[in-house]
Amino acid sequence: MNRPVTRRSALVSTAAALAGVLALAGCSDSGSGSGSGSSKPELSVSGSYMPQPVSADMAAGFLTITNKGGAKEELTSVTSEAAGQVTMHSTTGGTMREQTSFAIPAHGQLVFKSGGNHLMFERLKRQPKQGQTVTVKLTFATSGPLTVEMPVKSATYNPSTGH
Repeated sequence: MNRPVTRRSALVSTAAALAGVLALAGCSDSGSGSGSGSSKPELSVSGSYMPQPVSADMAAGFLTITNKGGAKEELTSVTSEAAGQVTMHSTTGGTMREQTSFAIPAHGQLVFKSGGNHLMFERLKRQPKQGQTVTVKLTFATSGPLTVEMPVKSATYNPSTGH
């Protein structure tokens, strides 16, 4: 009697394993580029905002770029009709440096936040006011560009508190 039970257990285990493999296969990318197992970058932007500038000619911008894809990407430039130039900066140990690009790791994020990496909108064409939005175009090394509507928040806005 042990023999049929063991064989049955083996069949059940094999069937369960096969079902698990098939379920995982259903989650993988099948060439459409829409699955999270994609071998190319899959980018999205969240948390974008610009504190209302206190200067008439310069402003900062913050956002998070998430890459759910299986390949790294690189942010190569940022433009906006609101400014003559948008530059990208890193801040390490209190020292700010202009960067020509930023890496976005596969299955990772690139975060622009106060006190860290950030965007500088230089030579503003108009001074954005709280409640308005600023359109920003993000350009990448291999992916198509992303256009982001960046809301203008109060000059003292803190995303962790919402104020």
